[in-house]
Amino acid sequence: MSQTIADIISNPSYHDYLAILKGARNGFVYGVKVRFPHALVMSILFGRGSWQDRAKVIFRATKQHAFNLAKFVSLYKICLLVQKKANNGKPRNSDTFIAGLLSGYLVFGERNAVNEQIVLYVVSRVVASFVPRSTSSYKTSPQSPLASSVVKPIPPNSRAFSLFAALAWGSVMWLFQNRGETIQPGMFHSMIYLYRDSETWKDLRTLLWHNN
Repeated sequence: MSQTIADIISNPSYHDYLAILKGARNGFVYGVKVRFPHALVMSILFGRGSWQDRAKVIFRATKQHAFNLAKFVSLYKICLLVQKKANNGKPRNSDTFIAGLLSGYLVFGERNAVNEQIVLYVVSRVVASFVPRSTSSYKTSPQSPLASSVVKPIPPNSRAFSLFAALAWGSVMWLFQNRGETIQPGMFHSMIYLYRDSETWKDLRTLLWHNN
């Protein structure tokens, strides 16, 4: 039995299908690793209700993030495989965009707090990719089996990034002051804590610890 499983895993004919399975697994694990500590910290800092209620919120957010990433990776790889087979086994440059477009719509198209945070995170990375790049690239570990095949990311140009950061923070602070309703809720509540709650206190205890 174990030999049969080993033969399947090592058989190139099953590679694409096993990659879908492992992609789902990796998506789930990564979702848990990312969402659980974030949800835990946000619940401690800004959560309301009993600790039992907060634990339920943490569990729901972690579960949704993990399963959504697992579903997205699976659907994305399935779409790529379908397009590849439809084109006689040859991938095209547009395949990734189409697969991402369809999978993103099906998995993250529903508006809720977790999906909105993930989508905004993705948008920020897309926008940041247009910042001019530096001339030197990151070094990829020579021990990595993918070192020779993975494109090496190039960090942003230092001056361009400084301007980009200044523009981003200037914009979000203006929005917070003038159009706060347009800011993502998680960030808005964090900004309230940082910039509004820090303006009021009753005594030394509330000055150093928290605000009423």
